[in-house]
Amino acid sequence: MRAVFLADAHLLDPDEANYRTLLAFLAEQEGRTDLLVLLGDICEFLVGYPRNVFPPYVPLMAALDRLQRSGTQLIYVEGNHDFHLEPGFRNRFPCQVLPDGGTIEVDGERILLAHGDLGDSANHGYRLMRGVLRSPLVRLLIRLLPVAATWWIGERWSRSSRCRRNDESRHRPARDILIPFARTHLRQGHRAIVTGHFHQPFHEYLAEGELIALGDWITQYSYAVWENGSFRLERYTPASR
Repeated sequence: MRAVFLADAHLLDPDEANYRTLLAFLAEQEGRTDLLVLLGDICEFLVGYPRNVFPPYVPLMAALDRLQRSGTQLIYVEGNHDFHLEPGFRNRFPCQVLPDGGTIEVDGERILLAHGDLGDSANHGYRLMRGVLRSPLVRLLIRLLPVAATWWIGERWSRSSRCRRNDESRHRPARDILIPFARTHLRQGHRAIVTGHFHQPFHEYLAEGELIALGDWITQYSYAVWENGSFRLERYTPASR
């Protein structure tokens, strides 16, 4: 089996370089990848509507549809920028949505998938905000608001979040947070844990198993591949670059 894992593209505008690069990458996976796992924050802001999709993400959905039709199984782990997604895929094309991550089996090995935003158990403020955004009340509001109104709110929130992320990303101690988080779950019988969120790619071999942090698809274009029974981190360079 060949499985590909990527996270944190934060797509917003189809004309941006990382958006175009991701579409090129997805096209190259058609017919050669058995499983694609998207580990959250693929979009800068995305919630699911049964019959609509925000206009900037029409090209992404078309690319995923083509990939699925070529024989690739799709799994989408929700992040902190893309959530309440299940209604959006229900009538569009088959895609397994994992709101809080979860365990999958690849070639007989148990792999834990997590976006990574819950790795820091001491960040109570974020956990409270996350709980509110994923609450039934917010889900109901999304259903009631027009698509254009939801996009207007989400797009402005996301742009402010981009500014905060640019200021803070250099100071996030990803290993200090993720290694204890990984060890706890690896002891529960997982071969590896794959996570995103921190925008810092690394592959750590621990006594309990492997930790694969995916980095991002903004400037690094980093992703992980499972093939021939092992993981490897890679960076994508499109032919035109």
